[in-house]
Amino acid sequence: MRKISLLFLLTLLCQTGAQAQQPVKPNVADIYAQIQKLNVLGTVLYIAAHPDDENTRLISYYANERKYRTGYLSLTRGDGGQNLIGAELRELLGTIRTQELLEARKIDGGEQFFSRANDFGYSKNPDETLAIWDKAQVLSDIIWQIRKFQPDVIINRFDHRTPGTTHGHHTASAMLSFESFNLANNPNSYADQLEYVKPWQPKRMFFNTSWWFYGSKEKFDQADKTNMYSLQTGVYFPMLGKSNQEIAALSRSRHQSQGFGSTGTRGEETEYLEFINGDKPENKSDIFDGIDTSWNRVQGGKPIGLLLAAVEKNFDFTNPSASIPDLVKAYQMIQALDEAHWKAIKSEEIKEIIAGCAGLYLEAVTNIQEATPGSKIKVKMEATNRSAVDMTLSSVTFLPAQKTISQGVALKNNFPFTLEQELEIGAQSAYTQPYWLDEKGTVGMYRVNDQQNIGKPDVIRELKAVFNIRINGTDLPFEKEITYKFNDDAKGEIFRPFDIVPDVSVSISNKVTIFNTKKPKLVDVRIQSGKDNVKGNVSLNLPPDWKVIPSQSAFDLSKKGSEQSFTFEVFPPAGGAEAVAKAVAMIDGKTFSQEQVNIKYDHISRQQVLKPAEARFIRLDIKTGSEKIAYIMGVGDEVPKSLIQMGYDVTVIKPEEISKEKLAGFDVAMTGIRAYNVAQALSLKQDVLFDFVKEGKTMIVQYNTTDDLVTDKIAPFPLKLSRDRVTEENAPVRFLNPESPVLNSPNKITARDFEGWRQEQGLYYPNEWDKAFTPILSSNDKGETAKNGALLIANYGKGHYIYTGLSFFRELPEGVSGAYRLMANLISLKK
Repeated sequence: MRKISLLFLLTLLCQTGAQAQQPVKPNVADIYAQIQKLNVLGTVLYIAAHPDDENTRLISYYANERKYRTGYLSLTRGDGGQNLIGAELRELLGTIRTQELLEARKIDGGEQFFSRANDFGYSKNPDETLAIWDKAQVLSDIIWQIRKFQPDVIINRFDHRTPGTTHGHHTASAMLSFESFNLANNPNSYADQLEYVKPWQPKRMFFNTSWWFYGSKEKFDQADKTNMYSLQTGVYFPMLGKSNQEIAALSRSRHQSQGFGSTGTRGEETEYLEFINGDKPENKSDIFDGIDTSWNRVQGGKPIGLLLAAVEKNFDFTNPSASIPDLVKAYQMIQALDEAHWKAIKSEEIKEIIAGCAGLYLEAVTNIQEATPGSKIKVKMEATNRSAVDMTLSSVTFLPAQKTISQGVALKNNFPFTLEQELEIGAQSAYTQPYWLDEKGTVGMYRVNDQQNIGKPDVIRELKAVFNIRINGTDLPFEKEITYKFNDDAKGEIFRPFDIVPDVSVSISNKVTIFNTKKPKLVDVRIQSGKDNVKGNVSLNLPPDWKVIPSQSAFDLSKKGSEQSFTFEVFPPAGGAEAVAKAVAMIDGKTFSQEQVNIKYDHISRQQVLKPAEARFIRLDIKTGSEKIAYIMGVGDEVPKSLIQMGYDVTVIKPEEISKEKLAGFDVAMTGIRAYNVAQALSLKQDVLFDFVKEGKTMIVQYNTTDDLVTDKIAPFPLKLSRDRVTEENAPVRFLNPESPVLNSPNKITARDFEGWRQEQGLYYPNEWDKAFTPILSSNDKGETAKNGALLIANYGKGHYIYTGLSFFRELPEGVSGAYRLMANLISLKK
């Protein structure tokens, strides 16, 4: 997807995520800013590890004030974090954060890129990070992006010289960036890339330092700044009525899944950049000192620069179309250049400016959200010239079919031209989904086989219409994605991406099913049609020692979007076992076994992800009670579903609904992850919850972060949270109190119960607690001191208060058997 990296696209802020595909309609201030940017040929690349690591103030400053082409290379898509807006984790969370970054770049004017590195979770040092990432591949991806983007300047968010002082991904990103600085220009380094790109040597590299890296503002004030360059980034944009910091805050606030809403500021602000490699600039306030960022850097470019300078000088804000003849002439001159890099970039920029000056509106839409390979859709096109400039719609070409429809239609001033065309989707067309999820990767890396796709930020959508417009004898191609458009009675005109989907999608209702007895369980399988009139059979495939009745069921779906559910009776084997169940639909000998997951949030574009239609079945030796659980949600998690799988009666209640009467019928009250960070009502309900415990019940509090607690009394006794964590999921666990009932009843907990944990053991453990608490477990990452705060239990009145930083929110949905057994013991503690 071609990125929009022009100034003043803040008009997009008034659109919701559902409107992300809406054609951009620039105003005169936008157009003038684009013309200014057209005459600047400088490039800066910011490199860090995650979504949210980027300095949006700096990105906005270079993109908007200095008019440079500004990119952010995030090595990961943020899959390993937590989700403050929903229950999506791992690759689904990475999909959300990818879109949040794209929305952020639309605001601050930058462009977005990624490597294939997978955010596998918190890492304490770069050695651990690079042991899980494929270092050679990630380094290759950074070099690839440098060669493609051709930055004059690279800025690292983190310091490559300080391993162990911050997240291991952070330091690793800086170390790999530093290593790539000279390798990118070495033709012997990753020579296979040179089929598509040329070696490139950036001029210089900086580290975006600040007082934070020194521990305090006082220490930073005293630091040696001989090698530092300072920038005044607190500029004000009169045509916007916004400061650079306000734009940056709007950009950062798109990171909603991480809770990074920001308030803009005004006034002077200084950013510091420490020089670390390359050609050292003399001007301490300009890191581009000595770098030619004009058209003079391109052979034959000087006349273009002079012409565009005249366009800028003579720009008529009341009649932008007056600039079109000179802009078309400049476009022709750009096409005559031999230099390919800037030719391609500036050709796209100037076409958008010409369209903006003419008020040229081009649209290709369909009235359906989804279609299957081999089907036909109707595409409605509109071309409207809202200027007095003569122009002709020569033809429309559909991609990827390369089907061209000749038109030769004069586009008269303010007279819309519309056209409908039936378009067949190729029978071999790929389904729409994030391309980096097409193939199974590793814990540390996504798998992308096509070199030219590496680094692309968004879903690759090939279905497009190219409007060939002739102006002043010159043909200009304008490429538009074919999108879905409809009218909502409340919201009006809505644009969404158009998706190619399977004939049918299938899913198993519960992703984990626990068999704690020999009795069979009923398993629901849902099948949904992607088109009209599909018939076939659906089955639930399991290893031979698992018995399934019936072996298959027939389905008949007459309407697109219709669903049918089928129930299979599953008999577990006699001994303990785990199996992956796979739902499979067969239609005329063709197999379909993918689940369609639609991610819908207002602040990002709707996303379709196709996952294997699988679930984990676990024959588990586990004893559970009949406790009734009140679950108080924090941020999104799927723990309640897991508790229901265990056989518990679970009711989710809102924090503001907590009362003595509401809790009267429950045996256990359990708070979801980060509840004390996000549920303000809990600050007023602690006495009720503590009284619940005092009367003989159990309260289980799952992890919270140290930031922004709604109350400092999350427990009936003093308890202080920290940033302590155990990130090595297989770190040995020691039992501090082996006689504790929680390790013995109703399930005997052993070291084996901590085998096979995913991503981490736990996080944000308390490091100080009252003597009323008994620590149960101890563990630590290699080379670190023991962390004893993973599970703390205190008697309070007749009941028990439990605080745990163990990552149940990850382990239970993943079907980790030991986590289920330990959770059953926590719930049964009062017995």
